[in-house]
Amino acid sequence: MSKVIMIQGTMSSAGKSLITAGLCRVFRQDGYRAAPFKSQNMALNSFITKDGLEMGRAQVMQAEAACIEPDVCMNPVLLKPTGDMRSQVIVNGEVVGNMGAREYFSYKKKLMPEILKAFKKLEEKADIIVIEGAGSPAEINLKENDIVNMGLAKALHSPVLLVGDIDRGGVFAQLLGTLMLLDEDEKKFVKGLVINKFRGDKAILDPGVKMLEEKAGIPVTGVVPYANLNLDDEDSLTERFERKAADLIDIAVICYPRISNFTDMNIFEQIDGVSVRYVRSAKELSSPDMIVLPGSKNTLGDLKWLRESGLEAAVIRFSKSIPVFGICGGYQMLGEKISDPYCSETGGNMRGMGLLPADTALLPEKTRKQVSGSLNNVSGIFSGLSEKVYSGYEIHMGNTVFDGGADTPVLVNAGNVYGTYVHSIFDAGDIAAEIACALAKKKGVALEAEEIPDYKEVKEREYDKLAKLIRGSMDMEAVYGMLAEAAV
Repeated sequence: MSKVIMIQGTMSSAGKSLITAGLCRVFRQDGYRAAPFKSQNMALNSFITKDGLEMGRAQVMQAEAACIEPDVCMNPVLLKPTGDMRSQVIVNGEVVGNMGAREYFSYKKKLMPEILKAFKKLEEKADIIVIEGAGSPAEINLKENDIVNMGLAKALHSPVLLVGDIDRGGVFAQLLGTLMLLDEDEKKFVKGLVINKFRGDKAILDPGVKMLEEKAGIPVTGVVPYANLNLDDEDSLTERFERKAADLIDIAVICYPRISNFTDMNIFEQIDGVSVRYVRSAKELSSPDMIVLPGSKNTLGDLKWLRESGLEAAVIRFSKSIPVFGICGGYQMLGEKISDPYCSETGGNMRGMGLLPADTALLPEKTRKQVSGSLNNVSGIFSGLSEKVYSGYEIHMGNTVFDGGADTPVLVNAGNVYGTYVHSIFDAGDIAAEIACALAKKKGVALEAEEIPDYKEVKEREYDKLAKLIRGSMDMEAVYGMLAEAAV
């Protein structure tokens, strides 16, 4: 049976995902089979496993850190928001339906058996399972039938590390307030406190740490420095959306309200001289070298927003002079028409942007598959992509027919406008490098191709940096002691 430890946070974006990934890497380096687990994840960044099942990308990132293949048992429940109060509910990688907040609150009590079954399956593959909580365990209105924080810790008898974010301020109140709101039978599972995202001289913080330990009656297991790591973000709280500086080559990504799988663009951040900016208004577009329309969890709703915000008109105008690239929902928006006969989203028909000769019909069944092959007959500025080997995955509710043909290519284009359903298409081989160099050539500037790194190697180095950070700032002897005492 696996040993377990759980990472909970005082709030969303306290850094649970990276702490979990870092511990997975440390345990792997120390010779253990480690695996991540998050019973319920709410995120629009998702991934398709080899067996065609859907899971959150945060657990994929953590699995990469542990050097293991992602498996849907690492994330048995995934919630993908489709509106302010509704989400698509995915259980064991399969869609079970769309639910409102109140409906799901009632439904989730049925999910604990599925969660424990997934955990047992994961135990067959791991010596140590690092469990990530969600949000805060002190959301007192959500504690009934909890399946992701203390409810799960109690079910698995797992020791808990409670993480607070000092970068946002008020970390002592975060940690002590969270403990104060826990029931006594919950608080006993908290074996250590972690102050995360610390900047500055730790010696100045030490008196506060001592007082925190005295008031909490729980040791501080680590003070983890703020780190700029090039790893996938879990959800829309990502700091990437706030980056506005343009580099030599400037890629503008449209950040609509239900943006999904924005991690598709992360590889371009590794290329010196290339910037990736997320824009929410026509004014923010400025003068980009390429515009990307990424995935969307609500294609019709986000297209309506694009139209009303003035961004559609700006993108159409720019498409006459620079490349526009649509991925998944963004690809659908670029076509002539989107129809929704089964009310998969809002129903009815909507005019597309008219930049690609393509029509999309939204269907009730979701396409989920990993794909690979060669790109054929690519023309225009990115003609150098022809015959390039690609790999990635498709996850969409629609079927798109390009130019009236029955066999639509993986990557289509008309003039400066390109579209594909393949997520992570830029990650394979030198596809991102080819795009960046083509943009540079068009602009009359130079990028050093030999300086464009292999993305897998970049991530491996980042995971090792994260593990080093964890080892240097957390009491790993205490962590191993918690594992030794774990009841599972």
